Amino acid sequence: MALPVTPAAHTGPPEADATHLAPHRIRRCTFRRLISLERPKERVYEVECLYPDRRLPIPLGDLDSAMPICNACTAPHIFRADED
Repeated sequence: MALPVTPAAHTGPPEADATHLAPHRIRRCTFRRLISLERPKERVYEVECLYPDRRLPIPLGDLDSAMPICNACTAPHIFRADED
């Protein structure tokens, strides 16, 4: 049987303790290209969409700005089978 976690036993930051939820993530798409940018002390990715013909990339910005665009996409059969 699991015991409840009391606030005194938890030593994490208070803002993480309030929600207990993982951050939203971008859906996995077969037409998305991620480009890693070299920045010291942080991971930054640029996102490009290659839908529909994979020839002309459409820049969507970084992961934070591309997330609402990609998650709202309604193009058929582009998301991986484990995402639908």
